Amino acid sequence: MTVLVTGAAGFIGFHLSKRLLEAAVEVVGFDNVNPYYDPTLKRARLAELEAASSRSGTPFTLIEADLEDGEAVRFAFDQHKPAKVVNLAAQAGVRYSIENPAAYIQSNLVGFGHILEGCRHHGVQNLLYASSSSVYGGNTHLPFSEQQSVDHPVSLYAASKKANELMAHTYSHLYGLSATGLRFFTVYGPWGRPDMALFLFTKAMLAGEPIQVFNNGEMVRDFTYVDDIVESLVRLLDKPSAPDPAFNSAVPNPSTSWAPHRVLNIGNSNPIPLMAYIEAVECSLGITAKKTFLPMQPGDVPATAADTSALEAWTGFRPNTSVKDGVARFVAWYREFYRV
Repeated sequence: MTVLVTGAAGFIGFHLSKRLLEAAVEVVGFDNVNPYYDPTLKRARLAELEAASSRSGTPFTLIEADLEDGEAVRFAFDQHKPAKVVNLAAQAGVRYSIENPAAYIQSNLVGFGHILEGCRHHGVQNLLYASSSSVYGGNTHLPFSEQQSVDHPVSLYAASKKANELMAHTYSHLYGLSATGLRFFTVYGPWGRPDMALFLFTKAMLAGEPIQVFNNGEMVRDFTYVDDIVESLVRLLDKPSAPDPAFNSAVPNPSTSWAPHRVLNIGNSNPIPLMAYIEAVECSLGITAKKTFLPMQPGDVPATAADTSALEAWTGFRPNTSVKDGVARFVAWYREFYRV
């Protein structure tokens, strides 16, 4: 079996691809290795994937191109005929979507349309695609449940992810494509993105610089360790979405459908205050952070929390890595990778 993983040089895509290669599953990676953040880190991830491929004797192929390049996406499907697809490539970042909205239109909407067309024309068995907890937008009822309405996004990034869910549902309805949208909650861990809080905090603290703490620290996040994300993905690859026999179109459930499509939260179900997260970083580094308190940034929300009961019922798995353990593993990786 061949799995197409878009965003294979990215944070989650790298970890998933490595796990699949170690399990002797052939991976075709698709990534443009763009400079949104340091491409050197992305190249290092790709080198790790080549090494994992060599160790397992399982092929890893990289197609270096943009999702919005329709010809490149068609080539990936025509040449490699993947049985399953995991779409993790996207223009990420809530705050960056304020500065550069065009990047989100091209990658997250046009690019995802090309993936859906590839799946449609090549009989793909199962499509998993990254949505985001950001789709909950202005919702304030916690924990967030897939059965809540998500019609009030507060950033273009969130709106693009909501649009992905609608696009995928349409293809499930029209063409019988089994598709699952994955609402990730604040993913962190080794090889993480340099624009995310944990990376920024660690880098600044080791350099003796102050960290930026938004909304004066009055934020809560459902921090989710990357290995828990990957375990969920691996299980979902073997559990494609199916039509919900209990679906009632008179009282529609937003999380399922008469079509083989559903959305699932993937979070740790244990939201913690931002200040407690910072304390975990301080403990792992043995450094007390200098803090610069700032107001809330546009597009951010004060709190997230995931109801993952649907994920657990469908896969038998519930993310459970503690922040203390996860942060310690990231710090150990960071020190080794950057020789600090």
